[in-house]
Amino acid sequence: MSWDCGLRYMFSVSPALQQGNKCIMHDKEDLSRLEMVQKLAKDGCRFLQNHSKGPERTSEPQSDEAVRLCLRERGHDVLVLQRASSEQPALTASARGGGRVEARNRRYVVVSGTPEKILEHLLIDLTLDDDRGTTQGKESDMLLDDFLLTYPVFMSTSDLCQALLGHYCTKRHRGKEERKEALERKQKLLHLVSQWMSLCKDFLIEDEHVKLFMKSLYRYVLDDLCEHPALEKDVGKLQKLYQLHRRHTVDDYSPNRKSKVLFHQLSLRENGQYSSRTQRETKEVLCHIYVTMDSYLSMRVHSEVVVQELLQAVAERMDVPPGELVLVAITYPGGRLLLQPQDRVFSNSLRSVGRLHICRKDLGEVLNPLTNNSELQQRTARLLSLNTWDVAVALTDFDWTIFESMHEQELVYFTFNRHACNRHTMALELLLQRCNEVQLWVMTEVLLCPTLCKRVQLIKKFIKIAAHCKAQRNLNCFFAIIMGLNAAAISRLNQTWEKIPGKFRKLFSELETVTDPTLNHKAYRDSFKKMKAPKIPFLPLLLKDITFIHEGNKTFHDNLVNFEKLHMIADMARLIRQCQKDHMGNGITQKSNSEVRAHIDYLHIIDNQQTLFELSHRLEPRA
Repeated sequence: MSWDCGLRYMFSVSPALQQGNKCIMHDKEDLSRLEMVQKLAKDGCRFLQNHSKGPERTSEPQSDEAVRLCLRERGHDVLVLQRASSEQPALTASARGGGRVEARNRRYVVVSGTPEKILEHLLIDLTLDDDRGTTQGKESDMLLDDFLLTYPVFMSTSDLCQALLGHYCTKRHRGKEERKEALERKQKLLHLVSQWMSLCKDFLIEDEHVKLFMKSLYRYVLDDLCEHPALEKDVGKLQKLYQLHRRHTVDDYSPNRKSKVLFHQLSLRENGQYSSRTQRETKEVLCHIYVTMDSYLSMRVHSEVVVQELLQAVAERMDVPPGELVLVAITYPGGRLLLQPQDRVFSNSLRSVGRLHICRKDLGEVLNPLTNNSELQQRTARLLSLNTWDVAVALTDFDWTIFESMHEQELVYFTFNRHACNRHTMALELLLQRCNEVQLWVMTEVLLCPTLCKRVQLIKKFIKIAAHCKAQRNLNCFFAIIMGLNAAAISRLNQTWEKIPGKFRKLFSELETVTDPTLNHKAYRDSFKKMKAPKIPFLPLLLKDITFIHEGNKTFHDNLVNFEKLHMIADMARLIRQCQKDHMGNGITQKSNSEVRAHIDYLHIIDNQQTLFELSHRLEPRA
């Protein structure tokens, strides 16, 4: 079907087919025409574009990149779509029933638009259950996933809730809507809501706008059950999302009674069982307890931890009676606060009350930090007695516990609105912090080792641990160890490196090749692609890629959301989801030794680069 024999009548007045690469729509009613274009495109219709200077028209369609539709309202562009081709044909409903095969390979993807129009097009483009698995269905699901992952960039959750309610209750402008079309529209919106809640529920649990939205939507759906009994399945999905249990069937109550009963039931559930489990109850944080002005113990603790619990854990690690220690917070700009045993260490924002220092009670001045602890200087020797595979397993278990809880949307919040939404990026920030701490831990352990012989053994051990981390598909920790060994304060120890056996230096050189940054980290990317999931990527590089996309492309074009950019961001975010999948039981976690785990969970770290260099020069002075 060509433009002349099919669509000329539909667009005879507006929009007019313009010379060039855009078809511009001017009236608000043109979106219904656009919906018809979508339906015709799904049925294999071809749209031919006039791009010649004369009245002649080509008999062949232009490339997909050249065909765009532009919807205008009140003289302004509100939605720009581009025609895209599916590489594989999909079966139409008639073909699935034994009819002929149609190549439904003409459809339109969002280039840019206002948030409202993008959402409207998304609902038009959505496919229902009978189209799941087809090429069209997969592409529609991809558009939906892009939208749900990136919507915080261009609209608030409150605005999205209002827009969804409006679409559920809206009435078309072109006469009375057919009952089947009304049902399909409602089912599409409920499918979108179901996907949204399933994908982003961790971020939406405490949002009051979402709670009110779900109540209202649930009531509307119940009111529609008599007219559209097919919505019963969608009611069940809404119940599962909020852990509801229906006490009656649809036939047990009248249209007026059913809304009140289940709406009240929803309110009771939400105010009781559901709200009792908040997101914060499951949060863990990495806590820094400074034992000198330059070094600290890194500990993973519960976000609700109090001072007494923290002192107990530190005392056990340092072999000091807990009654001899106090916890001091150094606050900006230099104030000091003695914390009481029942004080919470972290505020509601999951930030500590200040820089935390451990002090002895019996010192002349209570706030004087521990500076002379010989045990801290000698503890490096303990690592030499640990099995390298067990150490790698403990490191990977630690990282995987955090990575497994990380949501792909954290990358979006971190890139676009990091400081305003820090509670949404907790797992990501923990992993970045852990990567930095493992690097500093490697440097600290080596530089606190006083003898050359033991220092050589320690470097050999770290090389083997790095190799084991790579074998366990923990690239985040693998990079951290290699970077720690490559740090200037370590690499300058020529006498130490000369004593490293040749086979270990060869292994280290091979591991270094994977971390080589040339050709945009090609060696790492090739190696990572070959690894089966689950696996832990090197997150700083992933954030670098997303930042490159973010800074290299505008988020808005002429006040329209640049959805092409957001699609690229969503593609990067989906990498997290792919890495977390456990295909065919290829689990990444193993049972770690309790002694080794106790050592890895409390890392002693010197975070002052000047102090690290002083230790390095003390071990091997300049010639």
